[in-house]
Amino acid sequence: MVEAALFGDSGLPPAIRRAARLTLERKASDVVVLDLRGISSATDYFLLATGTSDTQVRSISDHVTRQLRKEGTHPAHTEGGREGRWVLIDYIDFVVHVFHPEVRSFYQLEALWGDAPRHELAPDTEGGPP
Repeated sequence: MVEAALFGDSGLPPAIRRAARLTLERKASDVVVLDLRGISSATDYFLLATGTSDTQVRSISDHVTRQLRKEGTHPAHTEGGREGRWVLIDYIDFVVHVFHPEVRSFYQLEALWGDAPRHELAPDTEGGPP
């Protein structure tokens, strides 16, 4: 199921909307939220984003982590930051995955979780509420 998700009416929790906005601030592409509630007991949501280079992947993930930390949301676990190919930031209720395009294509998390409702977020939705 694909849902056009504007930040203000997506039904997504505020922390996910904020994290998505932060990825877009660093020019992430293919930003998608998978709603895993009722499908996985590990987390409620995956936020997937793509950076065009290792440097951009690190920049996106650093920006999300730094800004959410300033706002009082701290990750339980982070991995992959040095390599910059796939950074995973675990906030328990949601997990942010920032990929290099080749890595995202290889692991195909969208296909693996194909039965999860999708929220696709485009840069032109940045004007919506946080």
